[in-house]
Amino acid sequence: MARASKSDIRLDSPKGLRGPAITARDKAASRDRFGRFTESIARGMGTPGFLAGLSLFCLLWLGFNTWGPEEWRFDSAAIGFTALTLILSLQASYAAPMILLAQNRQDDRDRVQIEQDRQRAERNLADTEYLAREVVALRLSISDMASKDFIRSELRSLLEQLDERDAAAAKAQYENGAGNDAENGTRDAGNS
Repeated sequence: MARASKSDIRLDSPKGLRGPAITARDKAASRDRFGRFTESIARGMGTPGFLAGLSLFCLLWLGFNTWGPEEWRFDSAAIGFTALTLILSLQASYAAPMILLAQNRQDDRDRVQIEQDRQRAERNLADTEYLAREVVALRLSISDMASKDFIRSELRSLLEQLDERDAAAAKAQYENGAGNDAENGTRDAGNS
């Protein structure tokens, strides 16, 4: 018989809830949420408003610690505004990784977009090749068809043949009619 582990023996939680509660999907969602958060901060740091606000903050800091009441000053110009330098260094040390993270996420999106563009281009190329083959097939089938000029010339030759046949039939009928009149004339003469 297999030995039961500690999580199997626990009776204070339902069996379905034992073990790790965080799934890979939850971790990915958490990473994505953090990524979106850092992107929004990085995007905010690149705005003119942030730069103006940071500049105003530094000017107020420097002004207060230079011209403010002596007992209220917390950062001295004599020691080079050490607290301000530390605050700006801390801000820069957090800003750089956030910007890099935002760039990495943008690179991932660009890679996906490039792949989708490549697939779209392949489909367009396949569609274009198919249409080109269809156009060639149509041209070949049209080249086997009779043209207007060919049909006109054939109709003219048929009309000429019909005209010749009608003329020959009329001539034959005329000749037969003239011969019949001569025979009728001799018959009439013999009867009288």
